Amino acid sequence: MNIGEAAEATGVTAKMIRHYEQIGLIREAGRTGSGYRVYGPRDLSTLSFIRRARDLGFSIAQIRDLLALWQDRARASADVKRIASEHIDEMREKMRLLQEMVHTLEHLSAHCHGDDRPDCPILEQLAAGKTAERCC
Repeated sequence: MNIGEAAEATGVTAKMIRHYEQIGLIREAGRTGSGYRVYGPRDLSTLSFIRRARDLGFSIAQIRDLLALWQDRARASADVKRIASEHIDEMREKMRLLQEMVHTLEHLSAHCHGDDRPDCPILEQLAAGKTAERCC
């Protein structure tokens, strides 16, 4: 199967397939006599695995570790769970930071008159360079 067919079958763009190959996340594809990449069932499984992991927000480094564990039949599931748990913690922290940003913007928006006056607490806050934690 060529790169376009592999992309369609896995939901990973051809550009990303090339990128994953370049960074060593997937093995180098076989080539036809004319130099076109050729992908087999193992490659498609790996690309689908990567796609699902990316959809869950895992980083490339985490996916590299997960792929190594997936391919290691002697793995300990505790290693997989540790990676997933760390990722959950990272996502929770991102959610906390996003919630802080929402709170700050809600506060600033509530104090902005939104009329013809030039005064605007949103712009003042951005110009002051204050972070969400120091604001409001």
